[in-house]
Amino acid sequence: MDVEGPLRERLVDAGVELVLSEGTASVGLREIARRAGVSHGAPRRYFPTHRALLSAIARRGFEELGARSAAAEAGTAVPRDELAALARVYVTYALERRGMFELMFRHDLLDSGEQSGTPDGSRLREATLPMFQRVTELVARCRAQSEPSAAVTAAALWANLHGIAQLWSWGSLQLALGGEGSDSHDRLIETALDVHLGPMAS
Repeated sequence: MDVEGPLRERLVDAGVELVLSEGTASVGLREIARRAGVSHGAPRRYFPTHRALLSAIARRGFEELGARSAAAEAGTAVPRDELAALARVYVTYALERRGMFELMFRHDLLDSGEQSGTPDGSRLREATLPMFQRVTELVARCRAQSEPSAAVTAAALWANLHGIAQLWSWGSLQLALGGEGSDSHDRLIETALDVHLGPMAS
């Protein structure tokens, strides 16, 4: 029986719960150990540094977001619809899992090197790339662009969606919009797609 694997996952589970309930600043090896019901030294076997622990938690977030995105895209084969589905999932995930979302893109806090605390030793920064590559691919198909050119549009769209998610979570957009569109972020997502891809043909 593999005891090591389940214990490591239990520690990450405890870290995810802590990030979601109390934020990144509250996550420490001792508190993770306490919540997981193990000795305070146990997490060091898997996460030699605080950054390694945060990186493992962030990787879990990328896995969750990737699974949600794949499920949302499965219902359509039209590039624009696939991109819209991915965009909605991205913003919704950001609002539902705020602590995780904020952590996932804080590479200044994370251990992105070879010793990242992950079983395969892979770089955490690379966890972001599949999502961005998927957005780039869909943008290229929507605009009939080569991928190098589409990557710039994809980056701008990504930044736009990230801004919508962050500003909506803070209540800033609702305040700015007043009664106009402040009840749903869906219109903002559709507008962002129109701006970067051009409006859909009627």
